[in-house]
Amino acid sequence: MARIKVTERNSEERSESRTEMLSEYIKSIAFKKQQITKVFQKGDKIEVASQVYGFVGSYYEATIVSSIGAYHYKIKYKNLLTDDESAPLEEMFTSAAIRPVPPHRDETMSENGFRLYDMVDVFANDGWWFGFISGKIGEEHYVYFPTTADNIAYPRDVLRFHQEWSNGKWIFLPRQGKIFDLH
Repeated sequence: MARIKVTERNSEERSESRTEMLSEYIKSIAFKKQQITKVFQKGDKIEVASQVYGFVGSYYEATIVSSIGAYHYKIKYKNLLTDDESAPLEEMFTSAAIRPVPPHRDETMSENGFRLYDMVDVFANDGWWFGFISGKIGEEHYVYFPTTADNIAYPRDVLRFHQEWSNGKWIFLPRQGKIFDLH
């Protein structure tokens, strides 16, 4: 009986340790600026990383409207609207907040479904939010978002594997919370 309790406690400690490690890793990625490795053209489909408190770790789909000087762009959001909701919102950003839209690769990566600690993006509140799988009950995947400390259940159809734009190419982050250096 005592051996079972020790094993359960060690398992819980490893789980907490992995959760803390993943949380710090995701925060470090969410708070960094994108590398300026691509010049965008009018009409390019992109994602804009939010650095606004409460929205850090989220990406919003948009299109390049025009280039404004060196490495500055006017963009038009796909899902965010103006205050009066009459038109898509347009804003100015530097290249450091912009990345290309990641390639769609779910069909090759999710044959076995999402696993505990997989790093994912969830489409919610008009954007893609970066977190990791913290559990599954039935068909719902629980995703923990380290930048907001929320743990929320989602259906599989609003999840995608997280990818990072690094040195001009897309990198799939390792599955099940394995950490590596992107540089």
